[in-house]
Amino acid sequence: MQSPPAADADESLLAKSDRMMQPLENGINMLAAFAIFALMLLGSAQIILRSVFNSPIAGYIDLVELSMASMAFLGAAYCQRLGAHIRMEILIGRFRGRGLWAFEIFGTLVALFIIAVLIWYGWGHFLRAYQLGDSTIDAEYPVWPSKLLVPIAFAVWWVRLFIQLCGSVRLFINPDAAPVGVVVIQTAAEHAREEIHEAFGDDLPEDEPGGRDG
Repeated sequence: MQSPPAADADESLLAKSDRMMQPLENGINMLAAFAIFALMLLGSAQIILRSVFNSPIAGYIDLVELSMASMAFLGAAYCQRLGAHIRMEILIGRFRGRGLWAFEIFGTLVALFIIAVLIWYGWGHFLRAYQLGDSTIDAEYPVWPSKLLVPIAFAVWWVRLFIQLCGSVRLFINPDAAPVGVVVIQTAAEHAREEIHEAFGDDLPEDEPGGRDG
């Protein structure tokens, strides 16, 4: 028996939304990775210039402080999609079916509220810094670009949470449906297998959970 057209349309919209968000999440996560790499190069240059040439980089501490927002927040939505953030699964890992998705719905609703509040206040802090021309103490770099990253990153995170909320509601209604836009709890063996696949680009044989022989 075929599913009703409305259900198919909803599922298709959810899947499309999930796929559309992934390039954006991947892109801003790459920006966070680039910021970490750039800070590593900056730190190396600072050590060399200060130790060898006695000429440290002006405003080095200020640059480190300004880079913190990109490293801390830009990858949040990406981690949310993969379930790579810290999750307390001791309790909810024991649930299956509607009980599991009811907990996921509750937790996602709480997260949506908290992130919405942070977006509101983060945007206010950005506007205040921009209007007042706020800058760092030492080198007097403007701080508003760094503060603008916070509401932007949180807005992307909020959209990802909303997609997961819709996916959890869908599975609460029909627990037998294929998961779309949600984080599926994995066992330790499944998680290790997935990390090996991401690292080496090859699947482990099903009958050899510990790896290949020889």
